[in-house]
Amino acid sequence: MTQSAYWQQIATKARAANRPFFSLAPMEAVTGSVFRRVVMRAAAPDVFYTEFTNALSITHPKAKFTTRGRLYVDESENPRPIVQLWGNNGVDFSKAAAEVKNQGYQAIDLNMGCPDMAVIKNHSGSDLIRHFDRAKEVIEGARQAGLPVSVKTRLGFEDVSEYETWIPFLLKQQVPVLTVHVRTKKEMSKVPAHYELIDQLVQMRDTLAPETLLQINGDVLNYQDGLKLAQAHPGVDGIMIGRGIFQNPYAFEAVPQAHSTREMLELLRYQVDLYDQFIGLGLQGHFAPLQRFFKIYVRGMRHAAELRNELMQTKTTDDVRAIIDRLEAELPAE
Repeated sequence: MTQSAYWQQIATKARAANRPFFSLAPMEAVTGSVFRRVVMRAAAPDVFYTEFTNALSITHPKAKFTTRGRLYVDESENPRPIVQLWGNNGVDFSKAAAEVKNQGYQAIDLNMGCPDMAVIKNHSGSDLIRHFDRAKEVIEGARQAGLPVSVKTRLGFEDVSEYETWIPFLLKQQVPVLTVHVRTKKEMSKVPAHYELIDQLVQMRDTLAPETLLQINGDVLNYQDGLKLAQAHPGVDGIMIGRGIFQNPYAFEAVPQAHSTREMLELLRYQVDLYDQFIGLGLQGHFAPLQRFFKIYVRGMRHAAELRNELMQTKTTDDVRAIIDRLEAELPAE
C-alpha cells in the first residue's frame, strides 16, 4: 500500500530540484483556508494540511455542520490541502474517508501525535502510540476510500525509547508518508528536537518500508534550516515546518529576502479581508482566534510590543484595518 502516485509526484518534483519536499504542519485554529492562502501568497510550501478534524464529526448528523469551516477549501488554493483526521474508531474513519473523498480531497493524514489532553482522553492523537491495535484499525478504516493515507506522530508517549517499537510498527503498515515529530508527547516542545535519532529513523525506514517517504518535524524554522537538516541526514524526504511560520510568514522562501513594513502590513490586510470573506460564506469563525496571528506581522517593527497590544485590543476587522491604515500613512513615501 506504500506506492502513491499523489505523493510520488510531490517527492519527484522535490528530488529534481535536489531538495526535500516542504510542508506546513497542521495546526489547530491556524491552518484553515484563510491562513493557508496567506502563506500561499507569501511563499507556498509543497504541501498544506487542514486543521485536524474529528473523523466521527464529519458524518455525524448533528456535528457534521461544525466541520464545514475546517474542511472548506477555496478554489484558488494551490496546492490543495491534505485533510488531517483524528479519532480512534476504524468505522468512523471509513465513513469520514468516503465523505472527504466526495468533497474532493486527494489524500488523508492521520493524527497520531497530538499531545492535547482532551484529545488523549478521547483515546486519540498521541494516545494511539500506546495502543497499536487501535492505530492499525484507524489506518485500515481510513484506507477504505482508496485515498493515500499517511501518518503524523511522535517518537513516543512517555519515553524516547518507545520509538524503537512504535516507528517500526507504523512502517510495517506501509504508509506512503510517515511524519515524525522528533519528540515525545511528554516532552511537548519543551526540549530540543531529537535530531540525533534521525539517522536511526532513516535506517528503520530503509529496512522495513523503503518506499515510505520520511518527513521530519520539530524545531525547523524556515526553508534554509530544513535544507540543512535534510542534507545532514541523507534519506530524509520531507521537512515539516510548524511554529516557524509564526516567526516569519515567508518561512518557505527558497531564497530569503528582506520584507518591508509595508509588505507585512499588506499581508495582514490580506488575511483580514480573507477572514471577512470566510465569515461571509456562513462558515463558522470567531474573531479571537484571528488575534493570535497579529504577532507575526509586527515582529521586527518599531514599538512591536505596543503595536501588538493595540491590535489585541481590537474587536472587529475594521478596527484592525484602521490601525493598518494609520501605520501605512506614517510610512515614508516610496
